[in-house]
Amino acid sequence: MTESLPAVDLREAGPLGQVASLIDGGDMDCGSGLLLLITRAMRRLSPGDLLGIRSAEPSVVTDLPVWAELVGHDVTGEVAETADGPWWFAVRKAGSLAGPSTVFSLGSKTPVGHRLWAYTNFDCNLACLYCCAESSPKADSRRLDPGVAKGIFDEFAAQGGRELFLTGGEPFMHPELGDLVDAGAALERTILTNAMIFGRGRRRETLEALDRSVVLQVSLDSATPDLHDRQRGTGSWARALDGIGLAKSLGFRVRVAATMYDEDPVGVAALHERLNAEGIAQEDRVIRPVAQEGFADTGIHVSIDTLEPEPTITADGAWWHPVAVTNPNMRIADAPLSVEEIFGVVRDTLAVQGAAAASGREVFRCA
Repeated sequence: MTESLPAVDLREAGPLGQVASLIDGGDMDCGSGLLLLITRAMRRLSPGDLLGIRSAEPSVVTDLPVWAELVGHDVTGEVAETADGPWWFAVRKAGSLAGPSTVFSLGSKTPVGHRLWAYTNFDCNLACLYCCAESSPKADSRRLDPGVAKGIFDEFAAQGGRELFLTGGEPFMHPELGDLVDAGAALERTILTNAMIFGRGRRRETLEALDRSVVLQVSLDSATPDLHDRQRGTGSWARALDGIGLAKSLGFRVRVAATMYDEDPVGVAALHERLNAEGIAQEDRVIRPVAQEGFADTGIHVSIDTLEPEPTITADGAWWHPVAVTNPNMRIADAPLSVEEIFGVVRDTLAVQGAAAASGREVFRCA
């Protein structure tokens, strides 16, 4: 594979028109060396210059724009020779690699072994349009057994683990949620919830019995009902807001996570104003994009090559990241293995992928 097409005027080559430089990626995908080739070519260009890229690999059509947005470059053109490729791309080099302005929360990598995710169950009172776990009232509950969980959580803590995130589904639909939370008593625990169903009955009792060191992360997608209810169901916004108020009144630290398909600076600014009024601290707010997983047919494409790992257990498996528990390509095992083996597989995979793949990975903030 060569970095340029021989015997061609690179500034006039191909269907892209004038470009400063041209590379042919052949059938390489973004996780197997193409990004390294592009990065080397970009280092030779000045800000604003166009790099032409020819690729015969279909996944590049999806992955290249994601990578370009992540590092701040701009894909200004795309031409296909045929419906099945190859494809030509024009990418304009950014003025710096600081990255574009975005409404979505950014973050540094979480060291492998520091954080563990656990799906308590997969059934939910809602059926959100973009749910990565395909949760709904009709979903198989796939409940995590507290006894199994305790063994995993204890091992995780003994190996130096710090953070435990309990998610679903809706965790408060698990009849033994309190036991699951108690099983992680040695860890910093956060429950992800839509805050709609813990206001009465046994679920209210479960809520009030939780130690106040447990953090509640509530889903609230917008400052007004329109977007939130469109994505999650009519009336869900008002009930989520009521749940936030109840949790705060009981002395819980409340975090808020919003999920959006598109960049919406105006909508996010309004949401921040709403959260200011609700007394939610700035550090307790997460704005995250939709991942093209589960129910979502659009959104950010994720893969082991592009996504920083945050190991996740379910009742029937272990996974690379909580956003991808319906993706068989992101499955580590068919059972919740020992923590040592789960994290060992992740570390070995990272070691094999090496620096080339790491250059294309991104942090996907779920919490």
